[in-house]
Amino acid sequence: MAIKIMIDPGHGGYDNGATFEGRKEKDEALDLALAVGKILEGMGYDVAYTRTTDVYDSPVQKARIGNESGADFFVSIHRNSSPTPNQYNGVQTLIYDDSGIKKIMAENINKELEKVGYRNINVSIRPNLAVLRRTNMPAVLVEAGFINSDIDNELFDTKFNETAQAIADGINETIKAAGL
Repeated sequence: MAIKIMIDPGHGGYDNGATFEGRKEKDEALDLALAVGKILEGMGYDVAYTRTTDVYDSPVQKARIGNESGADFFVSIHRNSSPTPNQYNGVQTLIYDDSGIKKIMAENINKELEKVGYRNINVSIRPNLAVLRRTNMPAVLVEAGFINSDIDNELFDTKFNETAQAIADGINETIKAAGL
């Protein structure tokens, strides 16, 4: 039976997430999540989504969707933001605690995104995030660059397919290395 991966495009509906110069995190997260999912399906994974359109579900509802789906992994896709434009750039992947396959997956995703050209800000522990705390399966939250960084937006726009491929490769590498 194929490994099932729940992909969660961050925000949605009335919740734009971070915004910058007309860019909305909810839209970019959805585009990237769908691209990552398509690549993972091509690799033979069973992929499901918390949303495929511009709708809002709370983070708690998204965790519930993941849990009820029976997914083996939960991957939430976001764009980061900083208080001041161009203050920071790079990718960061968030996890509930510093252990297990989720940590390896987070490190692998960041490593693959670094190959695309993003600065690797490393893995960060965030036990307060509902999609990481309330999911029953290993979960990661990928911050695919800062939406208010010209450097990251240039990469996101010009290397969108490579960005999606890098996230999918980081996930696939982890699952294969674990022998799943």
